[in-house]
Amino acid sequence: MTITPQPADTLIVIDVQNDFCPGGALAVDEGNQIVPLINAIAQKFEHVILTQDWHPRRHISFASTHPGKKHYETIQMAHGPQTLWPEHCVQDTPGAHFHPALDIPHAELILRKGFRHHIDSYSAFLENDHFTSTGLAGYLRERGLHRLFLCGLAYDFCVRYSAVDGTALGFECVVIEDATRSVNLSDSVADTNAAFLAAGVQRLQSQQIISR
Repeated sequence: MTITPQPADTLIVIDVQNDFCPGGALAVDEGNQIVPLINAIAQKFEHVILTQDWHPRRHISFASTHPGKKHYETIQMAHGPQTLWPEHCVQDTPGAHFHPALDIPHAELILRKGFRHHIDSYSAFLENDHFTSTGLAGYLRERGLHRLFLCGLAYDFCVRYSAVDGTALGFECVVIEDATRSVNLSDSVADTNAAFLAAGVQRLQSQQIISR
């Protein structure tokens, strides 16, 4: 099945930033390899939105903020479990900048997330308390944009939570699988696949879009 993007469709490119690519502080394996593919996909869409992880120093999600804790440990926060990450995407550092090969000049919005000190934000729609809004849903609704195609980094965290939250908020969400890569912690990929199935999030391959 092939899909032709429609005028009310939007491509959301999740966190294609230096720190999530090889050599970065929280590198996703092969994260840089999806950049040319994302550039090609973006040419098929009239509307493109970029998200950008944008953490202050000593962010609550950094293991270094919690003495004695190690990278990838999980701690319990008031709003639920929090994985502790290496320091990454710190505001206005090279690691927080978009990958230099990302070339989408017609992107019409850059949404920064994770900038509140005391709560992380995987989703492009909601902080990790699953309540505090980023404002993206309102932006999309006011512009009449209904069907969302998601790609970027990482499949099993920020892409996952963005797609699930977007679906719960009434948008039709489609994940372009081969234009993502995974962190792949424990069962995170299997859990993501199950979450997509439960939420009704569609998955497809890039050739179903760019072959047209």
